[in-house]
Amino acid sequence: MSKPLQAFIFDLDGVITESAEYHYLAWKALGEDLNIPFTREFNEELKGVSRMDSLEKILVLGGRQNDFTPEQKNSLAEKKNDHYCTLIQNITPADILPGIEPLLAEIRANGLKLGLASVSKNAFTVMTSLGLKDEFDVIVDAATISKGKPDPEIFLTAARLLGVEATACIGVEDAAAGVDSIKGAGMFAVGVGSPESLAKADLLYPNTSLLSYAEIVAKYQQA
Repeated sequence: MSKPLQAFIFDLDGVITESAEYHYLAWKALGEDLNIPFTREFNEELKGVSRMDSLEKILVLGGRQNDFTPEQKNSLAEKKNDHYCTLIQNITPADILPGIEPLLAEIRANGLKLGLASVSKNAFTVMTSLGLKDEFDVIVDAATISKGKPDPEIFLTAARLLGVEATACIGVEDAAAGVDSIKGAGMFAVGVGSPESLAKADLLYPNTSLLSYAEIVAKYQQA
């Protein structure tokens, strides 16, 4: 007997749209302000990580983790976010990644629910700019949860708000922390990216343009 599938829950950055580039640019600018060299390689470690945890990683990188009070750290995080918000004002529906719109349409056509699980505090803004906010039944962002990825809280919260069992969900992520979060929630994990960083995913695609509804559901039923 096949398992009843009830919902898909997506990450935002790097899955629905490439807003990860805007995060990189904003963090890099902050790093330069603090005289902390910031590379694309190091930026990979921040994928799926909350804003304050990302800031802590950057400060440790520069050996400056003890140079700021909690209030000053909050100000630094806000400065980064202000820069990011300026950059994402340019996002339009043209920035939806290839393969995502047909996949969402097929999920909807099959009567399944749609959730978004993003640690970004700007998830609603970005989804509105993409024209996708009303396509999703639930959007869970950093303001809704107390623990960021890799903790499973964000995906469990999305399932609860959707009114479905976590085991009846498929999660889609591009970050190792996100895949850990999906698996910790007891969900089937679809990874988008490299095998090296997403080894724990149940099914892996190099990029979003190759995402296949039929294949994903078939693999879920076999798991």
